[in-house]
Amino acid sequence: MDVHMDFDYLRTVADTSDKKAIVVDLMTAFGEKVWNYAFSLTRKREQADDITQEVFIKVYRNLFTFRNEASIKTWLFTITRNTAYSYRRTAFFRKVSLVSHAETLQTQRSAENEVMEKIGVSDIWEKVMQLPLKYREVIILFGYDQLSMKEIAEVLDINEGTVKSRLHNARLRLLKLKGGE
Repeated sequence: MDVHMDFDYLRTVADTSDKKAIVVDLMTAFGEKVWNYAFSLTRKREQADDITQEVFIKVYRNLFTFRNEASIKTWLFTITRNTAYSYRRTAFFRKVSLVSHAETLQTQRSAENEVMEKIGVSDIWEKVMQLPLKYREVIILFGYDQLSMKEIAEVLDINEGTVKSRLHNARLRLLKLKGGE
């Protein structure tokens, strides 16, 4: 399925359609983007895997609640963000984070570094991953996922002015990080 294809058919296929096939199409079209966004929020490969899986389970369960008020991509990113935040609040997350942090201190290479090397992320994206979450989110949604200011505001549940401000501040912080090499 073409990522740029309009997913209006979600509204028209209703109860008679094969939900599984639709979710498989969505996973094919957006799975990598959802995973990348989850990774940008957590900076942990395993957590991004878990969150991505949970996102598509939620999509399957709630497929026909999609109201066409936003794009399917915006809807998926909103689910991803909410799932990541819920995941981070759980006791499981706190336990895994502590264990993961201890393991990272014991080894030379972190999971984040391995992932970045494998997917060939440039220096600038490594710097983006160093930003605080609120700045990292807007940079990734704007620069990588190419969402509009309005779509970013919808995903993050903030107004467009705040998006613009965070994007500006994120760029300034990136310039400082780049200058500090």
